[in-house]
Amino acid sequence: MNLVIGHRGASGYRPEHTIAAYELAIEQGADVIEPDVVPTRDGHLVVRHESAITASTDVSEHPEFADRRTTKTIDGRELTGWFTEDFTLDEIRTLTAREPLPALRPQNVAFDGQPVATLDEVLDLARRSRTRDGRPVGVAPETKHPTYFRSIGLPLEEALVDALGAHGWSRRDDPVVIQSFETGNLRMLRGLTELPLIQVLHVVGAPYDLRSTGDPRTSLDLVTPQGLAGIKEYADQVALHKDLMIPRDADGRLLEPGPVLDDAHAAGLRVTGWTFRRENRFLPLQHRSAGSEDAPGDLLGEIETFLRAGMDDFFTDNPDIGDVARSALVA
Repeated sequence: MNLVIGHRGASGYRPEHTIAAYELAIEQGADVIEPDVVPTRDGHLVVRHESAITASTDVSEHPEFADRRTTKTIDGRELTGWFTEDFTLDEIRTLTAREPLPALRPQNVAFDGQPVATLDEVLDLARRSRTRDGRPVGVAPETKHPTYFRSIGLPLEEALVDALGAHGWSRRDDPVVIQSFETGNLRMLRGLTELPLIQVLHVVGAPYDLRSTGDPRTSLDLVTPQGLAGIKEYADQVALHKDLMIPRDADGRLLEPGPVLDDAHAAGLRVTGWTFRRENRFLPLQHRSAGSEDAPGDLLGEIETFLRAGMDDFFTDNPDIGDVARSALVA
């Protein structure tokens, strides 16, 4: 079956990576929920899209943390603000989460003020929840910036495997898949766990660990038949940016599917697409509505197009629409 993955929870309707967002994703039909994993200074794992938390928490409103504002270079990008790795877990727990895209999703702001969730809390929720058809809810944790965190003495791999093991997930057939945009830490994880691994690839650039070591390969090199065969040596799945699967023309209109879906399946890799969102600005031209960039368009039609092209599973901010699209294809 095609799996619906709640991207950071049901982040189209609730502030991302909050327990409320994950709960709603499950209610809306998600089979899997996706926590992005970052560490605190004392080595605990919390769920935030990045370790930079200026936009996704109320940290700027805490005068006691004003001196923690700093500038860092992470994965080659200079960022200024506040970062989880400069706070203990107890300090993080004094912050609250907020909608990081209030202009795009003003309705989500009403749900600001929830605690910043820990990975353990998200795993607890998944363990006690069931999908609409009664199966265990899966989790797809993503290791964020693993090269950077290892360089500052806060490696993610062992801590994540330990956390999953503490919740009873360590076997290949458990409803867990660990994902990363980097390649080296997936190879490291392959030696630490039997759990399935998923290589995430963007349509531009290259995995940071390759760039940082002078490896000339790009994401496009990794989706050739040779590149996909190499991924199969350490991973079980690939998660592909939508434009890698079905490119768009200069006006944003979907073209014919490219070869990567067939090539990935030929290499023995399951294919997950990312990220499906209902707002016009994220949709291909033929699925946009007549409204503004922020108005909802035909996400249902877009997902159906990709499923018909051979995509197996998909990340979406709108699991309710994803569930309808998946069900319509089966019907």
